[in-house]
Amino acid sequence: MTDMTINQTLGDSGPVQPAGRPNLDKGFNPLTMILFFGILAAGILYVTYSIYIDVEATGTRVTTYLPYILLLIALLIALGFEFVNGFHDTANAVATVIYTHSLQPEIAVVWSGFFNFLGVLTSTGAVAFGIVSLLPVELILQVGSSAGFAMVFALLIAAIMWNLGTWYFGLPASSSHTLIGSIIGVGVANAMMRGRDGTSGVDWGKATEIGYALLLSPLVGFVCAAILLLLLKFVVRNPKLYTAPEGDAAPPWWIRGLLILTCTGVSFAHGSNDGQKGMGLIMLILIGTVPTAYALNRALPDSQVARFEQTSTAASALISAKGFGHGIIGDPRPVVTQYVAAHQISEGTYPALAVLVKDIGDQVQRYGSLSKVPADAVGNTRNDMYLASEAIRFLMKDKENDLGKDEVATLNAYKGSLDQATKFIPTWVKIAVAIALGLGTMIGWKRIVITVGEKIGKSHLTYAQGASAELVAAATIGAADMFGLPVSTTHVLSSGVAGTMAANGSGLQMATIRNLVLAWVLTLPAAIALSATLYVIFSRVL
Repeated sequence: MTDMTINQTLGDSGPVQPAGRPNLDKGFNPLTMILFFGILAAGILYVTYSIYIDVEATGTRVTTYLPYILLLIALLIALGFEFVNGFHDTANAVATVIYTHSLQPEIAVVWSGFFNFLGVLTSTGAVAFGIVSLLPVELILQVGSSAGFAMVFALLIAAIMWNLGTWYFGLPASSSHTLIGSIIGVGVANAMMRGRDGTSGVDWGKATEIGYALLLSPLVGFVCAAILLLLLKFVVRNPKLYTAPEGDAAPPWWIRGLLILTCTGVSFAHGSNDGQKGMGLIMLILIGTVPTAYALNRALPDSQVARFEQTSTAASALISAKGFGHGIIGDPRPVVTQYVAAHQISEGTYPALAVLVKDIGDQVQRYGSLSKVPADAVGNTRNDMYLASEAIRFLMKDKENDLGKDEVATLNAYKGSLDQATKFIPTWVKIAVAIALGLGTMIGWKRIVITVGEKIGKSHLTYAQGASAELVAAATIGAADMFGLPVSTTHVLSSGVAGTMAANGSGLQMATIRNLVLAWVLTLPAAIALSATLYVIFSRVL
């Protein structure tokens, strides 16, 4: 897309044409592209080999290759989402160092890609499973079924479509926002197809919690970046910090170092937060297609298995006492599943959960180790553990249960043991996502960079403005990562740039701000509609 086309898309005010505008049209060195494709090929081989080794370790005989074909397709789509996420979001991290001439564009995107890679590798996984918990429990329990594959394909393809559309028009829309909308769309469509109210298909408590993070993060970016710039002006009197670059000259070394440091921080924080979104979905894909290898954490040490038996006994006694006087006949799972889906406790909830917890404990004790659970039982054991964990999560949140501190501690300890067994991410999954996200930063970054660097404010970005926006973005994303909440790198950083422009009195290009707000408002309903439609189509086809 030409600059004129982007200008027409974003408004009539047109881009700022500052002196010393960076050269964004310089191509990559051929050696860089050779390295790019070399890493891509090595990543594909590594993923294939890792899956082969994991399946081989279980001693499973391969009788059909259909699950592995589905696995390959689903993994390519999931990693494709992370690749698009890389070039869509990471442009925000490099815009400031490029427009202050702190780094050449081709160096900046490679640098950012490397620290995105490191951010993914060191991530905790909390955000990954926070995203997964939004999905309908019945689909998670049947993730290997046609409905499960329809769910994964629909939400990922919908997210990719919206991300590519907003990228094409140079709009810094949020990948996090898009994925949350896609998940909600699948949940609503699934509930309506089953004859239930569409609002029952989503964990709205968790969705609200994540929604607040997505809603408040742009405001935090705008206000905090503005305050930080004003504070810098009061503390640091060096006028060089508050001027725009002159020609193609690089800034003084100390300013350059600060800007590179903040770019590095945002890139690392983006990898540690955004990289996890694909991890949770990839784990669902693996559980659905190759449950013998990935349904349970077979690497869990014996000491943790022993602790599981202790916490299970304590939780079983507590839940049984809560359900005293009520019995249950038959399979307890439908009752517990209904509670998790509807969040409405009944007189059979505690008795059913007590039976389920005891059954899980008996299974683990019978096998002695998660690695010894038979292939034909591993999927059921994992589903029981996941179902019990989710039920306990809702019980502890429900104020009507009036649980004491000791009771909450007992249930928390048991839930932690269940999650250790089911909510894990193999190292190779982290590496695969890290490669996809890191390589994605090297492709297609120019459109978003131009918007952030030229079309938010009416004057050229100064060194202090770039540093303030980047520092606030890195801190906000890092804090969200600690609490297991997804936030938008795009929203935080672009609003941070806008905040510094407002605080500096530089003025804002309202046409661009209007379009950014419009993209922010439309992302959620558009993603919901896309994923819901695709889910209905894929459910019929598969």
